[in-house]
Amino acid sequence: KKAMADKKAMADKKAMADKKAMADKKAMSVGGVDLSTASPLLGASDAKVTIIEFGDYQCPKCDQWFLNEKPAIESEYISKNKVNMYYVDFPFLGSDSELASAATYCADEQGKYWEYHSALYKNQGGIQSGWANSDALKKFASDVGLDTEKFNKCLDSGKYSDRVKQNKQVGTSSGIAGTPTFLLVGPNGKTEKIVGPQPSAVFASTIEKLLK
Repeated sequence: KKAMADKKAMADKKAMADKKAMADKKAMSVGGVDLSTASPLLGASDAKVTIIEFGDYQCPKCDQWFLNEKPAIESEYISKNKVNMYYVDFPFLGSDSELASAATYCADEQGKYWEYHSALYKNQGGIQSGWANSDALKKFASDVGLDTEKFNKCLDSGKYSDRVKQNKQVGTSSGIAGTPTFLLVGPNGKTEKIVGPQPSAVFASTIEKLLK
């Protein structure tokens, strides 16, 4: 009888844990996009609009947007807690894209995801030209002040390759065909899609529309 009771208690405990996992997973979904394996959140968790960027670190247009348009969005909206942002890897330009994405999660282990993300775009070279090969990625880790021994071990282990593949799958499931593509999700779940490195003014008008 006790075994039966224990079994029931175990089952109840598992059901509770499953329920919590489901709730956590749901909390990690914005506008129907699974963000459980995406980047850490940039900005305030209670911001009313979320930007989800699907990108490839070797994509020249992603770099163009990062350098020319993102700063205005950060200063006008992210720093003022109106907008937050996630980055979802959508590597399709070769093996170095996948490796660069995996490297960002090795940096995240040391709390420097976004610093490393920035270093990649600031140092972008030609597609599959070697600028994002293993040696280069390890040098960027040193540049942003990471513990290089830990980082190198993490990168060499390949521990985040499945996470990167999962993110690409999320992009495919979300109808993403190229990079950069942005989904902007408003307070009521209303979603607007922006394709390509559009000017920050296009983002601003879309954000304002979602905030109304």
